[in-house]
Amino acid sequence: MQSDTLARKLGTTTHLSFLRQRARRLGLVKEKDLIDEAVARGCFHFIQADRPPAQKVVEDAFSNEELALTLLSIANPYDPWMIRVGAMMLSHPGNDVGEIIRCTRYERSEAVVRHIALAGTRYEPENDFWKKLADALTPSASMPAEGVLPHHSRYVSIPGKIGPGKMGKPVWLRPVKAVSLGYAA
Repeated sequence: MQSDTLARKLGTTTHLSFLRQRARRLGLVKEKDLIDEAVARGCFHFIQADRPPAQKVVEDAFSNEELALTLLSIANPYDPWMIRVGAMMLSHPGNDVGEIIRCTRYERSEAVVRHIALAGTRYEPENDFWKKLADALTPSASMPAEGVLPHHSRYVSIPGKIGPGKMGKPVWLRPVKAVSLGYAA
């Protein structure tokens, strides 16, 4: 029996993903390959080993925007973990809003990306990236049913109590290749 796709969970039809096909041709065949590639590109929050995996594909061949939208494609099996990794990759500091929009439309993932962009504006209201992204997406795109996509708090690090009576501010999870996290200098 085949698992549910994200599309089915969103109440729409599954399609053949152009970006998943490209990823497969580049050696990123399974969902785990995509997650490992994102971790190799700095999604440190999702490391599941002592060291990050080696990057298999250079950004010139498969951009960070394309990797993010491949992870967020509604053609994928339903996996909240994969959506969270895709959200982190979506916020890569060098990402271009225009390229994200182009890939979003290819993948029919407007509802997913809009959900993430609105979460981004909630936690980083001063960051123009999120506002531009949310504004560029169709406002009439139906919002996913409650509980289908990860809660907005799953896209941030919430430090908790940092001093007597003082709570830390949530910080959006963004890819970073820090040497202290096991990435090569």
